Amino acid sequence: MELIEIFKALSNPTRLAILKGLKDPSNSFPPQDEGDVDVVGVCVSSIQEGIGLSQSTVSGYLATLQRVGLIEVRRIGQWTYYKRNEAAIKALAEAVGKEL
Repeated sequence: MELIEIFKALSNPTRLAILKGLKDPSNSFPPQDEGDVDVVGVCVSSIQEGIGLSQSTVSGYLATLQRVGLIEVRRIGQWTYYKRNEAAIKALAEAVGKEL
């Protein structure tokens, strides 16, 4: 993914807040019944409740973060869970250090 596309995704304060929240999900989002946030990730309803926006808006933000590779998506039954892609974030930090 091109750096400019990643920076565009991160230029939105809510998308940035979601990514930051996923760094420490148990302290950033309300508890969920569907699984351990550190293992499976965070469901969109918990993210939506923590951010305070509609589910469709949050889903759009999550899709953008997924498209640029900063989050991973896992589907278990009817639930979809989101986690940070730590390898991609590390690669981004290294690219910024090298390129800029």
